[in-house]
Amino acid sequence: MSHQVVQTEKAPRAIGPYSQAIIANGFVFCSGQIALDPATGELIEGDVAAQTERAIENLRAVLEAAGSSLAHVVKTTVFLRSMADFAAMNAVYGRFFSQNPPARSTVGNLELPRGAHFEIEAIAVLPQPSVG
Repeated sequence: MSHQVVQTEKAPRAIGPYSQAIIANGFVFCSGQIALDPATGELIEGDVAAQTERAIENLRAVLEAAGSSLAHVVKTTVFLRSMADFAAMNAVYGRFFSQNPPARSTVGNLELPRGAHFEIEAIAVLPQPSVG
């Protein structure tokens, strides 16, 4: 099985030995994204809603670099530092995934990288090229 590494400067660089995403067999497997500012590599300030928005924008950039999009996401896993933040996260998440939302798991986690409130990973499909 061959695979292709996805790397874009429009999303934060990996903060460990992993790729932003991998393309394999028509799928895009995205590593977790937290609310890092792509320009500075620093965690943005703000509550879970602000961090959810930044992290999903980072995810969007990775997907677009892979040739996919948020509309092609089939599965997400969301990690919250506190399940008490679920409603605020869900309101922002719903704006990004309002049409045909993907399957999702949400996990409460006491610690996330760099003290983040929110992390998201995703699996997307590559769009079929149009014939004609």
